[in-house]
Amino acid sequence: MIGFGLVSLAADVVSDGARPLAGPLLAQLGASALLVGLVTGGAEAAAQGLRLIFGPWADRTRRYWTFTLAGYALTAVCVPLLAVASWAGESGLVLAAALIIGDRVGKAVRSPAKTVLLAGVAKPVGRGRGFAVHKSLDLVGALLGPVLVAFALAASGDLTAAFAMLSVPAAAAMFLLFRMRRRVPGPGTRQPPSLEAGWGVQEAVDPRSPGAAGRPVPLFTGSFALFAVAAFFWSAGLVAFGVISFHLTTAAAVPVAAVALLYAGAMAAAALGALASGVIYDRSGGRVLLAIPLLTVAVPVLALAPGIGLALCGVLAWGIAMGIQDSTVKALVADLVPELRQGTAYGVFAAFEGAGALAGGALYGALYDTRALLITAVAVLQAVAFAVLIMALRRSGKP
Repeated sequence: MIGFGLVSLAADVVSDGARPLAGPLLAQLGASALLVGLVTGGAEAAAQGLRLIFGPWADRTRRYWTFTLAGYALTAVCVPLLAVASWAGESGLVLAAALIIGDRVGKAVRSPAKTVLLAGVAKPVGRGRGFAVHKSLDLVGALLGPVLVAFALAASGDLTAAFAMLSVPAAAAMFLLFRMRRRVPGPGTRQPPSLEAGWGVQEAVDPRSPGAAGRPVPLFTGSFALFAVAAFFWSAGLVAFGVISFHLTTAAAVPVAAVALLYAGAMAAAALGALASGVIYDRSGGRVLLAIPLLTVAVPVLALAPGIGLALCGVLAWGIAMGIQDSTVKALVADLVPELRQGTAYGVFAAFEGAGALAGGALYGALYDTRALLITAVAVLQAVAFAVLIMALRRSGKP
């Protein structure tokens, strides 16, 4: 668990070091608010939605380490290459958009497989705590990355230098990952006979459970389906940070280096949110997740305000919501789905989140200039998310 956390720490220095710079980079290359929303929302949609392909694929082949390595490698290549986007002339905007999306595709490739590996390691200590500890280490990297980028920008004033610097932690992440691969065995390379028939949403038999011979185990329950629908609605309201950074640099006149530091603060808030929600989940159940729509509805009110004080509060609310979403949410998914199909479950669940992120990117881009309408739309989405989430928790037995 700690080893996976250290790998994620190094990788998130790379990915989250670049993340607050996406909006300013695209703006520098000539993008509009709508295009920034579509690119950053599309990137998050790719990070989530493509897991619907890679989760079942990992389950079918049982090559969880292969997908984990490939996904991290894609991030390690795409992010440092953003350094050359400003040199690419008229193609720079297209190149930057492709690399930003490519980084998040790497997240889609590795996340279901890595989460299956992590769920197995975390089970003895409690999945809420296990995912929270992993996420906290992950978020240390997400905090350090923007801080390092802020120093690089303060020293050079050049986005190119900041992206190039991220090649060092990218190499470190891959080195740590290959060391982990030699020490931690995968769950196997051969699919159990009961699951070889296909990838679909169907009944599966877990041969390791007592008395499981010939007894069907439901793959996806009604509570899982409701939980995924709730995730779509809260994701549609949780703005991608690229839109927030675009707003801060273009409307609030915040220096790019300061935006990176604000993102680091959001990651610190996310770490605290992940730890607190994980402990509460293990003690009190899934109702701690009701905080996500409540936090999400506050983000456009605060983060897109003209004043820096309110914007800072909005960034912190965004960070706490992200921390809970990326840690404790996964613990509940693991508890709702048979172990042999968790990769598929994470893929399906992430597809709902990705579809919501894409819709949210378009929503924020289109309504950016009409803030009252944007806030109203987000409030309606989160009211639906809250209601559906309550139904999911009641059916799951983890209220």
